Amino acid sequence: MPSGSGYPPIGEGSGWSQPHPATARGNVRKGRSKGHPVQGETTTGTLLGAPPPPRGHPLRVDGILCLFCHQGSGSEDRTILTVGGAPTRRGGTPVPLPPGAYPYSSGNKMPDYQFLKREPPASRQSITDIGGAHYRALMPGPPEMKSDPAALYRDFSIQVPEYWNFGHDVIDRWAEKDPGKPALFWMNQQGQERQYSFGDIRSNSDRAAEILQRHGVKKGDRVLIMLPRIPEWWILIIALIKLGAVHSPAPTLLSPQDIRYRLTIGHFRMVITTREHAPKIQQVREDCPSVKACMVVDGEVPGWISYRGELASSSPQRMKRESILSEERTRTSDPLLIFFTSGTTGNPKMVLHDHSYPLGHIVTARLWQDLSMQDLHFTLSDTGWAKSAWGNLFGQWIEGAQVFVYDIRGRFNPGEIPPLLERYPITTFCAPPTVYRMLILEDLGRFSFPHLRRCLSAGEPLNPEVIRIWKRHTGLDIFEGYGQTETVLCIGILPGMEARPGSMGKPAPGWRIELHDRHGNPVGVNREGRIAISTDPRPVGLFSGYLENEEANRKAFRGGWYYTDDLAAMDEDGYYWFIGRDDDVIKSSGYRIGPFEVESALLEYPAVAEAAVVGSPDPVRGLIVKAFVVLKPGYEPSETLVRELQEHVKRVTAPYKYPRVVEFVEKLPKTISGKIRRNELREREMRRAGS
Repeated sequence: MPSGSGYPPIGEGSGWSQPHPATARGNVRKGRSKGHPVQGETTTGTLLGAPPPPRGHPLRVDGILCLFCHQGSGSEDRTILTVGGAPTRRGGTPVPLPPGAYPYSSGNKMPDYQFLKREPPASRQSITDIGGAHYRALMPGPPEMKSDPAALYRDFSIQVPEYWNFGHDVIDRWAEKDPGKPALFWMNQQGQERQYSFGDIRSNSDRAAEILQRHGVKKGDRVLIMLPRIPEWWILIIALIKLGAVHSPAPTLLSPQDIRYRLTIGHFRMVITTREHAPKIQQVREDCPSVKACMVVDGEVPGWISYRGELASSSPQRMKRESILSEERTRTSDPLLIFFTSGTTGNPKMVLHDHSYPLGHIVTARLWQDLSMQDLHFTLSDTGWAKSAWGNLFGQWIEGAQVFVYDIRGRFNPGEIPPLLERYPITTFCAPPTVYRMLILEDLGRFSFPHLRRCLSAGEPLNPEVIRIWKRHTGLDIFEGYGQTETVLCIGILPGMEARPGSMGKPAPGWRIELHDRHGNPVGVNREGRIAISTDPRPVGLFSGYLENEEANRKAFRGGWYYTDDLAAMDEDGYYWFIGRDDDVIKSSGYRIGPFEVESALLEYPAVAEAAVVGSPDPVRGLIVKAFVVLKPGYEPSETLVRELQEHVKRVTAPYKYPRVVEFVEKLPKTISGKIRRNELREREMRRAGS
C-alpha cells in the first residue's frame, strides 16, 4: 500500500462475516462538534449492519450514524465513536460488548467509527449538506435496502440551491473540514506517485485561478483544456469552476482538424495543453479568432503562458493574500462545461451542462458506484471523455472518496491494470466494455484483488459472456449503468439489486423513464421502445441543451420528454435491456434485429475477441445481418469457422438473426472514446452495394 494514502489496513482479522444486529456499548473518545457527544460520554444502542472489509458501511448506535474510520485520522470537528470488545484494549482497559456483538478489528487496533449525523433511531437515512445542496437517501448498504429497495426511490431527493459552486462548496468545504483528507492518488507508467489532499487541491486551484484571472479569464469565458491524466487537469478544472468560466475537456488524441472544429464552433477564449500537443494548436490558431491566449502546463512555448513559470514567479503566500477569485457567485443555472459528443454519426454536438450537473452525480457515485469516504475509486477513462466527470471528479469528491488515477500514454496495455488492482487498496473499479473485453483475455488467475468489492461498466452495453468470464476469475459481478454525455447515471444496477448479465438495470431514483414508440406512446413489457426521460420535473444532471443546434434540440426534446435515440426493452421485473441505437437496428425481411444481441452471441464463441454487426444491402431482404469479427490469437479465418459462428448464433438467439455474411478483420473502427463506429461499417457496405 502506498505510504501516506490515508487508508487503514483493510480486511485483516475482521470479525464481520455478515450483517448482524447487536446491542453495543461504546465510549465516545473524542468530541469537539458543538451539540454532539463529548469525551467521556457512553452511549448504548442498536448496531445495525456491518462493515464487511473494505467497505465501511454505516452503523447506527443510539441514533448516531457512524462509519469505519482509521484511528487518528479525525479532524477537529469530528466525533469518533469507538466500539469494541476483548481482546481489543486501549490503555489496558477492555471496552465491553455484549454477547452476540461482532466488532470490526484490525490486528490489535481498536475499531473506530466516524461520526456523521444524529438522526431519529427509526430510520437509517443520511442527510448530507455540502454548501447548501441537500440530498437525502437511504444508505445503499444492508440490511434496509436489501429488504426494502423501494424505500430508496420513495425517499431520495436532491434539492438544488439557487447558488452553488463545486469548487467553493465541495473542495473548499472538505479542505476546511479536514485539509489532510486524501483526494487524489496519481501514478504513471514509470511508477512515480503523487498524492493530493483536499487541502492541496484547494490551495493549488486557488493559485491556478489567480493565474488564469490575471490573464483575463473571467466568468462565462470558454476554455478548452486538453491534458493527459496529470494532476494539473484536476487543479485547473477546479480553478476554472471557481472563476465561473466554462471548461471543455478534450482528448489529447484530437487531430488539428478536430481542434479547429471545436475551437471555431465553441468560440473558446483560451486553450490549455502540454508542449507535446501545442503544435496542433499552433497549426490552427490563426483560423480561430476567438482564441486570445494559450497556456502550456509543463514548460515553455514562445508566445504562450507558462503555468509552471507563473507558479515559480509568485509565492503561495502572496497569491493566497492577493488573489480575488470570482466576485460574482455562480448560480446553478449558469453554464459549467461543454462536452462534445463522441460523434458516432456526423460531427460532434456541443452538450452544455450547468452548475447543478455535479450534484446529479450523487446518483452516479453514491447510489451506483456505492462510494463512501473510505473508498479508493478507480475509473479508467481519458480526461477528455464525459466518463472522467462520471468517475474521476464530481460525485466521488462530493462523497469524500479518494480518486485513483493511472496516467497512461500511448497504446493501452490491458496487462498493466490487474497489478494495480492487486497492489493498491482500490475498492471500486469502473471501466468501459472495451477494457473489460481486453482484461478477460489476460491471465487473471495470477492475481488477487483483496480490496476490490464493486466493479462497474458504462459507456456502451457489456456483453453477458464478458461478465461471466470476469466473475469466474475474480468472484465479482460487473454492475452495468446507462447514461449519456447528456446525462448522469440514469439507469443502473444499484446495491441491493440482483445483477442480471446483459441488463443495464432499473431507472435511478430521481429519473422517470419510459419506453415509447415512434408516436410517443408507452410500449408494453418486453416490447422494443425508445428510451424517454421525463423533463417534468427535470432530473438533476440532465443537460441544458445542444449549443448552436436548435434542430437537434427540437428532435431530442418533445412533449415533456427527452429522447436518447437508444432502444431498449423492459422485462416483467422492471429491468431494462439495451437493444441498440435507433439507427443501428437492422430491418431485414420484416424483422427488427438489434446488433447488440448478435454481437453478444458471437462473443460467446471461443474464437471471437470482438464483433460488430450492421445491416448490409440485399436485393431480396432489403438488408441482411453482416458481422465483422476480430479473432483471438491462435485462430485463423476459414469457411468452416464462418459456418460454426452462424450455427452458434442461430442456437443462442433465433434463426432469423444469424449473420448471413461474416467478414474477418484485424480491428474495428472506433471513436476516440472506444465505441464501435457502426455507421462507418454501414457506409462501407452501402458503397460496396452501389459500386
